[in-house]
Amino acid sequence: MDSAELKAWLRLGLTEGVGDVSARALLQHFGLPDAVFSASEAALRECVSPRQALALLREPPELEDLLAKTESWLSGAPQQRCVVTLGDSAYPEALLNTEDPPLLLYVLGRIDILAAGFAECSRTGVAIVGSRNPTPQGTQNARQFSAALGEAGMTVVSGLALGIDGAAHEGALSGYAHSGWSTVAVVGTGLDRVYPRAHLDLAHRIAERGVLISEYPLGTAPHSANFPKRNRIISGLCKATLVVEAALKSGSLITARMAVEQGKDVFAIPGSIHSPQARGCHALIKQGAKLVESAQDILDELPATSSPSSDGSVGAGSSVAAPSVELSSLELGLLNALGFEPTSLDMLQQRSGMDTATLQALLMGLELSGWVARLPGGKFQQLGRA
Repeated sequence: MDSAELKAWLRLGLTEGVGDVSARALLQHFGLPDAVFSASEAALRECVSPRQALALLREPPELEDLLAKTESWLSGAPQQRCVVTLGDSAYPEALLNTEDPPLLLYVLGRIDILAAGFAECSRTGVAIVGSRNPTPQGTQNARQFSAALGEAGMTVVSGLALGIDGAAHEGALSGYAHSGWSTVAVVGTGLDRVYPRAHLDLAHRIAERGVLISEYPLGTAPHSANFPKRNRIISGLCKATLVVEAALKSGSLITARMAVEQGKDVFAIPGSIHSPQARGCHALIKQGAKLVESAQDILDELPATSSPSSDGSVGAGSSVAAPSVELSSLELGLLNALGFEPTSLDMLQQRSGMDTATLQALLMGLELSGWVARLPGGKFQQLGRA
């Protein structure tokens, strides 16, 4: 794409009062953006309102700065970068078939396999989303499900947010075992920014083995309205969506609803009936989402590309894997008393009958070996076992 064509696409996106719906109507009528801006006011009024027509005749004052910034970004290194427009042959077909495809996609990372990556993502991609404040079990589930799906040749798509999103990307990177993208991060800022900053290193690693995608111009700050909107891209790129943990009112349920509207499968992991972070998943299951207990449940529904391992399993078929530490009978007894719900020290003492010193020593050992997580409020939670 040359500078003039890029400028026309950027101008269309910047024009005040002209949203994606009106922009697509203009493109359908006139063809490419340069034809839109060559049209008369009378011709423009056949597609848009008089106010929008007048706005289209005026060049946005910030256009030249954005063009210079975008061209500078495109020539940057070391990661590969590109801008994919709605009229580009590389534009993902899966998004074209959604109700609200973005006009532009800024892409950072492995664009050498752009068309193939988008095609594979639409065939075997799984969006993994959930709470920004997950339980330790939720974080572990997200990481291990993602690793198992990555080992099976699937692409994991998420939103680079704190919590479940970050764990999903990490798991996908660790389980990467195919020639395509390990993971795709769809962000709610310009790609010249990383939000949250805590995920700066993660974003760099995603760019090495996958891609980061944004519909927002360079320089766009993390406005709260951007994140629910970008969720349609997360679900739209994929074959299915998995919700790991979610409260009843959360962005993850927005993603799940969008997936349903797009005709995609929705999976949900159940949790404790006492956990607020499980209620969204339980609500989805009541509404028809498929309950999953392991990554294999998803692979059975969405056959992936890699061959099973020598023992007949595909990746980490269980939703959780036991740490490779041999436990004593006292530790096993304490884990049975703990169960899988957050439990206070007093309650554990009542259930186990152990004295405080013994109980605290055992809990510390189990925590260090990865069997137990310490939660706020002085509670403990057992992490999953195979």
